Amino acid sequence: MRLIEQPHHDGSALYVSDGAPALGDVVTVWVRVPAAAGVEAVHLRSTPDGEPWFVAAEVDPDRTGSAVGGYGATDVWWRAALTVRNPVTNYRFHLRTAAGDTYWLTAGGVVGHELPDDTDFRAVAYDAPPAWSADAVLYQIFPDRFARSAHAKPMAEADLPDWALPRDWDRDEVIGQGPGTAEQLFGGDLDGITEHLDHIQALGVNTVYLTPVFPARSNHRYDASTFDQVDPLLGGDAALARLAEAVHARGMRLIGDITSNHCGDAHEWFTRASSDVDSAEREMFYFDADTGDYEAWCGVKSLPKLNWASPLVRQRMTAVLRRWLAHFDGWRVDVANMTGRRAAQDDAHEVAALIRRALPADAMLVGEHMHDATGDLDRDGWHGAMNYLGFTRPVWAWLRGDAPGFANFFGTPGDVPSRDGAAVHATMRAFAARVSWRSLVHSWNILDSHDSARIRTVTGSAARHLVALGMQVTLPGTPMVYAGSEFGLTGWNGENARTPMPWKRDRDEQTLGAYRELLALRAAEPALRHGGLRWLHVTSDTMVYLREFEQNALLVAASRAAGEDFSLALGARAVGVFAATDLEPDGMGRLTLPGDGPGLRVWRLEPPR
Repeated sequence: MRLIEQPHHDGSALYVSDGAPALGDVVTVWVRVPAAAGVEAVHLRSTPDGEPWFVAAEVDPDRTGSAVGGYGATDVWWRAALTVRNPVTNYRFHLRTAAGDTYWLTAGGVVGHELPDDTDFRAVAYDAPPAWSADAVLYQIFPDRFARSAHAKPMAEADLPDWALPRDWDRDEVIGQGPGTAEQLFGGDLDGITEHLDHIQALGVNTVYLTPVFPARSNHRYDASTFDQVDPLLGGDAALARLAEAVHARGMRLIGDITSNHCGDAHEWFTRASSDVDSAEREMFYFDADTGDYEAWCGVKSLPKLNWASPLVRQRMTAVLRRWLAHFDGWRVDVANMTGRRAAQDDAHEVAALIRRALPADAMLVGEHMHDATGDLDRDGWHGAMNYLGFTRPVWAWLRGDAPGFANFFGTPGDVPSRDGAAVHATMRAFAARVSWRSLVHSWNILDSHDSARIRTVTGSAARHLVALGMQVTLPGTPMVYAGSEFGLTGWNGENARTPMPWKRDRDEQTLGAYRELLALRAAEPALRHGGLRWLHVTSDTMVYLREFEQNALLVAASRAAGEDFSLALGARAVGVFAATDLEPDGMGRLTLPGDGPGLRVWRLEPPR
């Protein structure tokens, strides 16, 4: 059965009557069934308290026979009542055709065999993420490389710490590996960010995310020496207050970065613990009773690991998180996947829930996961994760250039693999199938970050870079733009990619214009922020999908290379919103989509005239 002919449900607002149910609520769920599927009976299966339970669905006369979303007037809509019995209520659909064939519809798609419950749809009754975060578009700033304020002293005159290696903003190349990598300092500060908020807002983002701002002995500051103040090199507490005030005055938000898994070896907690075996702080870390050695993140001794079994860690870290919400509107949690985990100890889910309860309901809370975050979501902890597995990795593999020449692919030995559209679709679907719709849309879609190569280097061309951007903007999830990618900056690893912003150097204005146009499109189209996702057509070089919301559906076609034109029977006309021409259906209701590429096009579907 082709994708376009498959029954569809995705957990979005068009298919579930309440996206934030409470325990005991009864919600309506719908399945959209193309006439070609030949379905004559549908049952909803849930597993209340772990026991399978079936409810017969019925045809919804209000939706059936109408062009919901502007297309598919011949589709049949089935509805059923789902009782939200547990905090996470699993459900799926059992369908039977007139020919007697039966199959399941889960978040992983349509299958004609028995399968475990891990790809079931999920209704989540835990407290919902803040409403504002569904519309967020983030802009990640590595403070040392974004901007030096007008009042900043020249680096040659600045009062720098003994570890710092001063660098010239526009002349010195960033050291990508080896000695000096973490010590090179270009001198960006928080007032420099405040002075460039016009650029950030004009780009179309509404949420600024800062990597750590606490004092440390590195330019990245993930080795904090205290959580009690902002690094004076960045302007101190007063500069953060000025930045937060300016961001909020524009109706934007500010997100901080916290290292919940570790601190720096110069942190006062650790220096007390390591110098005095009887100190109260000793229990906050993992010391070997015989040798005095201690556990550190991945063996890096400058990053001693925090022991979340310690009541003192829980008390002090939650106090830190709450205190800085005087300026921040939420947190990105560094190494969330390792926080609370060590050997036989696994407090990760408890810790995530503890942190979430410590924060107000309107604070964003997203965990860093560089691989599979699905087991840590939908557990009353992180609202979402940095979606490297379900978005970044497949996009890189599909749109990579001829020879990126990397030593590893997000830690996997070897260069970025080359994957076709089917493999990329499978990866994206596999991630989405194992989390709720709510967690999916609140996870961050990332093309690059301070921990990765730049997307321009990965794709090797502006054309494929913009296809990647188009997918970031049009697929479900929260887009996160890494500062400088809008100018086409390059970089072959995370360190090398931390290039100072080219405020006075040559930059790619065409790419900047594309970022502004596509991010404006996301802001203008509710379907791109709140709509569901329906895959329609996938080939080696082309991926086509719908974003559906209420009476509005957007058709998106992404191509990595030129190919043949192809047709889809949608029974609608397509009006270009990011496309040069409109598309009119033929006598059979088919739209012919152009196959040229690389490129991305977006149309709004409307009933035929």
